[in-house]
Amino acid sequence: MKRLFLTILFLSFCATAFAGESQLQKATNVVNEIMGTPDKGIPHDLLDKAVCVGIVPSEVKFAFGFGGTYGRGVLVCRKGGNGEWDAPSMFTLGGASVGFQIGGKATDVVFLVMNPEGMKKLVQDSVKLGAELSVAAGPVGRSAEGATDAQLHAEILSYSRSRGLFAGASLDGAVYKQDEGDNQKIYGRRVTAKEILIEGTVRTPRAAQGLDSTLTKYSPKGGRTFDRL
Repeated sequence: MKRLFLTILFLSFCATAFAGESQLQKATNVVNEIMGTPDKGIPHDLLDKAVCVGIVPSEVKFAFGFGGTYGRGVLVCRKGGNGEWDAPSMFTLGGASVGFQIGGKATDVVFLVMNPEGMKKLVQDSVKLGAELSVAAGPVGRSAEGATDAQLHAEILSYSRSRGLFAGASLDGAVYKQDEGDNQKIYGRRVTAKEILIEGTVRTPRAAQGLDSTLTKYSPKGGRTFDRL
């Protein structure tokens, strides 16, 4: 009975969180709102070094004895690792935890993929963050001068925003999975994350051009390259 109630609660939060705007438009809004406050946003020098950016608008967190998180996100990478922002690949992000609280909330999640190895791992069907991919809470502000050694060496730097508060956040234990269904809806055919993010053989759809333009406004060019798989 408790599991049934949890399932109903979870689905109700999902219906609220994902109604209305498309995930691509929501992701665009999140980037604009976060980067529009430079003193409290993602450091520009880190964004310039990032190979990819992942955005999960309104990740749902819920708990009723057994808790967890679920969100649908967008991953955008640079052409060649240091060029223009390219076509997006859709994914889901989720995790489970045991707790004793009742309730739920929606949180925006943003993460930077800081090296080619991290990006290549994210084209797998499923990846557990913190186990198969190193992740750390990212620093906030105009620059990353105060970043710790752990942050500087992490494959992923992660952030969250809830009730207007933006800060570094841990994604340890979260499971990143390809959302093949959403990719098929966006591109009108079956396409893999590898084709989109690594091979670069998929054109950016019209619906994603606004997100690419927004990322370009804040970080027009990166500083890394990577070999194609």
